[in-house]
Amino acid sequence: MCGLIFVDPKYCLDAQQEKAEYDLHENHIEGENYRRFLARVVDPLIARLPAGSQGLDFGCGPGPALAAMFNEAGFATTTYDPYYAHYPARLQRQYDFVCCTEVLEHFYRPSKEWQLFLSLLRPGGWLGIMTKLALDQEAFANWHYKQDPTHVSFFSRETFLWLAARDGLGIEFIGADVILLQIPESL
Repeated sequence: MCGLIFVDPKYCLDAQQEKAEYDLHENHIEGENYRRFLARVVDPLIARLPAGSQGLDFGCGPGPALAAMFNEAGFATTTYDPYYAHYPARLQRQYDFVCCTEVLEHFYRPSKEWQLFLSLLRPGGWLGIMTKLALDQEAFANWHYKQDPTHVSFFSRETFLWLAARDGLGIEFIGADVILLQIPESL
């Protein structure tokens, strides 16, 4: 069992309401606290990437600090976001790594997006995820994370272990909310 928890679609926001919520975020490229937050996924991923790796910041939002951090470290990184960097052609190629920080919880169709992530990665490629993990029913009942109306899919450690096993991915949990998954070198 994968353990994914999701909101009934009838309670999901429409695109205009969703974007209005995102526009309230104040994440800036140069924000020191924001960069420190993102470094929790950037640093461990950089430690695993070969020189010259190219990546995609999926769900970059209006302030693509994560892409900037990778670019500054010498890893050419482009962005995609359905609202702020809507360039569908960027989803038609493959990358050495794809990052999505605080993104998975916004997916209305997580199975579809998961398959997209897998298709975006070259053999040996890395998927870097940052999302709060659901722990158990008791903790979930009072969890602040589910109060955000744009959060509609909640993953657990079990969800990622299930996905990794199903899709033959290597997996590492880093801290409480960073997950690194690797596509096999050959399929």
